[in-house]
Amino acid sequence: MNLVVGVGDMKVSNDPESVLITYSLGSCIGLAIYDPVAKVGGLLHYMLPESSLDKLKAKKNPYMFGDTGIPLLFKETYKFGAKKNRLKIIVVGGSQILDQKGLFNIGKRNHTVLRKMLWKNNAMIDFEDVGGSVNRTLRLEIETGQAWLKVSGGEMNKI
Repeated sequence: MNLVVGVGDMKVSNDPESVLITYSLGSCIGLAIYDPVAKVGGLLHYMLPESSLDKLKAKKNPYMFGDTGIPLLFKETYKFGAKKNRLKIIVVGGSQILDQKGLFNIGKRNHTVLRKMLWKNNAMIDFEDVGGSVNRTLRLEIETGQAWLKVSGGEMNKI
């Protein structure tokens, strides 16, 4: 059963039948985490780096921002028995799509906030495909922890 994670959304599951998938990761970041022992995974699709950009929106939807969505993703998987030291961490997105001249650098800023938060919390990234000017799709199978990546019109490939 596909659980679609929309823009500014997060899903966590320990149902072996579930497949978490998010589409159209441009400047947004898709962060997938998976614990192979607890067999729980989560996927966050956040749009902007810092909730201070719009505190009201952040209060309504904390998954829209990296600094509020990332901690919630980890905490939610912990409720299902995940342990930080066992997590497989996958980071996808952070492209420069609508901002060709790099005026706002949303993709880079989204990636930077993630890297800082993971570094401060001693969490290592296992796979990363960020930057460029392409859209990406990320898929995570809960039963196996297998992740798949599709880059702009290409095939879905195991990562």
